Amino acid sequence: MSQYSIPYGRQDIQQADIDSVVETLKSDFLTQGPKIHEFEKNFSEYIGSKYAVAVANGTAALHLSCLALGLKHGERVITSPITFSASANSALYCGAEVFFADINPNTYTLSIESVQKLIANKPKGFFSGIIPVDFAGFPVNTEKLRELAKEHDLWILEDACHAPGAYFTNSNNEKIKSGSGTYADLAIFSFHPVKHIACGEGGMITTNDKKLYEKLNILRTHGITKSELIKNIPNANQQGSWYYEMQALGYNYRLTDIQAALGISQLTRAESGLERRNNIANRYRDAFKDVNIKCQRIIEGVYNAHHLFVIQVQNRLGLYNHLRENGIFAQVHYIPVHLMPYYQDLGWKAGDFPNAENYYEHCISLPMFPTLKDEEQEFVIEKVLEFVN
Repeated sequence: MSQYSIPYGRQDIQQADIDSVVETLKSDFLTQGPKIHEFEKNFSEYIGSKYAVAVANGTAALHLSCLALGLKHGERVITSPITFSASANSALYCGAEVFFADINPNTYTLSIESVQKLIANKPKGFFSGIIPVDFAGFPVNTEKLRELAKEHDLWILEDACHAPGAYFTNSNNEKIKSGSGTYADLAIFSFHPVKHIACGEGGMITTNDKKLYEKLNILRTHGITKSELIKNIPNANQQGSWYYEMQALGYNYRLTDIQAALGISQLTRAESGLERRNNIANRYRDAFKDVNIKCQRIIEGVYNAHHLFVIQVQNRLGLYNHLRENGIFAQVHYIPVHLMPYYQDLGWKAGDFPNAENYYEHCISLPMFPTLKDEEQEFVIEKVLEFVN
């Protein structure tokens, strides 16, 4: 029996987080109260966007973003096969079709060259938008993607769930944070417990577009509003302050004040958490540099948020079982979406995306979270090398 039980990810809940939640529990508002706006304001300032809209989870953020962008039945979007299925499912929720493009074999993010080839093989106007994924914390170069999107009149919805605080350096030598809205129309984040900022569940949408921001605010609350009223009803002048209108078909995708209070507290430690994640990543890279283990590529000017630390090995199943036998609960991220039975029923098949499928055959995510102890990481490294060697 191992002396350790080490998960691949874990939330970090401190006394300040507990105090923040308790304070909100004692307040007048458990939902639809002031903590929501406070969290949105703090998060937008951290990310560098003009606006932020808090929602129930990352999937809700994707769905609402597609709706706000006007995605509808018969339209088509492009995304990566190496992601959680929600990145693709969100388009299907709107009645649209999903097309996949292959990944870059070194960064594991959507290959711009693959996207270019896919677009070139279809008639002009065939696609409506692109949903790139900042996989494992590696930020997609949305400046280059925007050049392609502009040429073909496409919107960009950045799935930045893995990458709050990550950035790339653009052609003007500026640091562009994931979700800042500099090049993408919208970006989304998740506050699931294993993410950088934990709210239990929760999500955020960021944008610099005021019209999209206003649409999102209505859509997350049943399509109901009390501002800019139409009052298209009999005796409209007899309506008092209770009056509201459902102006669109929306959803109940709200975040609670309880979750927002936890998010506000967690956000104060975001930078220290990123620093720790990068220290852990650097130690892993140094330990594996002389053996047959492939890591996600380091690129100058790119700051990886390291939600995950993924390695590729020849015998993934063997290593997975060896680590579990030693109390190390590594994980696999992800089974390619196009190989899921549902998507195979839509016509996708093995062999469609060689880079993504080769990545999946060899990938495994090692423990990566800020409270991982040095001795725990050394034990993980010892067991990985023990197996590989």
